[in-house]
Amino acid sequence: MEDLPGKSPSVLKSLCRVACLLLLLLPAAEPMAAVSASRPNIVLIVVDDLEAGTLPYFPNITRHLVREGASFDRFFVTNSWCCPSRASILRSQYVHSHGVLTNTAPEGGFDRFHAQDLERSTLGTWMQGAGYRTALMGKYLNHYPGGTAQETHVPPGWDEWAVPVRDLYEEYGYRLNENGSPSDYGWSEEDYLSDVLARKSRDFITGSTEPFFLYLAPIAPHNPANPALRHTAAFPLAMAPRTPSFNQADVSLEPLWLRTRPPLSPLQVARVDEHYRARLRAMLGVDDLVGTVVETLRETGRLDDTYLIFTSDNGFHLGTHRLAQGKTTPYEEAIKVPFVARGPGVKPGSTIAHMGVTVDLAVTVAELGGTTPPAFAEGRSLVPLLEGRPPERWRHNVLIEFARPANRASARQTPVPAYQALRTDKYTYVRYDTGERQLYDLQTDPYQLRNLAWSADPALLANLDERLAGMVSCSGAGCREADARQ
Repeated sequence: MEDLPGKSPSVLKSLCRVACLLLLLLPAAEPMAAVSASRPNIVLIVVDDLEAGTLPYFPNITRHLVREGASFDRFFVTNSWCCPSRASILRSQYVHSHGVLTNTAPEGGFDRFHAQDLERSTLGTWMQGAGYRTALMGKYLNHYPGGTAQETHVPPGWDEWAVPVRDLYEEYGYRLNENGSPSDYGWSEEDYLSDVLARKSRDFITGSTEPFFLYLAPIAPHNPANPALRHTAAFPLAMAPRTPSFNQADVSLEPLWLRTRPPLSPLQVARVDEHYRARLRAMLGVDDLVGTVVETLRETGRLDDTYLIFTSDNGFHLGTHRLAQGKTTPYEEAIKVPFVARGPGVKPGSTIAHMGVTVDLAVTVAELGGTTPPAFAEGRSLVPLLEGRPPERWRHNVLIEFARPANRASARQTPVPAYQALRTDKYTYVRYDTGERQLYDLQTDPYQLRNLAWSADPALLANLDERLAGMVSCSGAGCREADARQ
């Protein structure tokens, strides 16, 4: 730097030091805002109990997400029951790591999540810490707020909070915790929960000047699958898919819990079809919600800078494997869920063959938002796959864990014993606490009708046992080593 006229070098050095100090003391708001403005908005939509294969029924989801985004044809849950699965979504941890084992206290539900202080570090706190405006709207965790928190409880990490605290599954006549203030909703058309979430989503998007993360968790199609009044007559002729596993004929080689189930009667099959129609009707409210979100993003000029991710917390049986309804099993119908994402750099109408898991959601959102998840996170970022850059090393193992609830009412909801399961590129391998096992070759038996555990090569079973043991005992980054073993 050239000397200023009339100033000695020592004076100039002093002036430079003062100038540097002043620059350090200036507010960081403007440069921070500039960095934030360049980051994408993110909307994560997690529906409740939606099985894979139904998205073509829903026009907005099909037009705005499937055709404009990338779909995984193999995306799985860590547990095919709501609360353990949602805890995995919030924390990027397998069930044995976060310890929320079931839907109900003492070993599960919101009470368990809250009592373990898991709320201190979730996807919400990560994104809020990264400078995002955050919102969670819809279902949080089963039995929230439970006996350990008030109806006004809002966990850390969320700038906007709109979560039902009473009668959430009815979608009418419920109570909503709105940023710490309970509000009652009735039975009129405008009170329908998916529509309320749509209005709140619109307000949140239009009112956000900084990048935002919106976690939308509508209730449909969870039982009782109540539709909006305008959708009550939709799908009058729809029938549950009659796949080869529907009302499975031969269960002679299956575990006792399935062998003892009789075939579905004609009346039960008719009820399955009616239940299927009710679920589709309820999902039309979610489809309208997706339409509102996309239209609001378009109106505000944010659609091209927003990632929209759509998935479910678990799948659902509708007549398959002799189950008129339900989940909690290790079968594909319960553990495989839809996943589709659109956004900058995502190829429209593309399909991704790599296996994804719900533990991947939080770390994916974190990377999109430019932040690093804590060391306890166990998932893999899906960003390279969404951008068409498949990594050389990817997972070959997905872990599914299920525990029997201590709560008797909850235990009556499922006939399935506790198990640990491994879903690989080729096999489903299940090890029950009863000592029974299942093994299906998904290349030759995609509907899982022939249990090979009784006749399989001992070397194959030993390999699967070893891989399963590695997944069950993994934690943190070690899970990304265990899931890649072959």
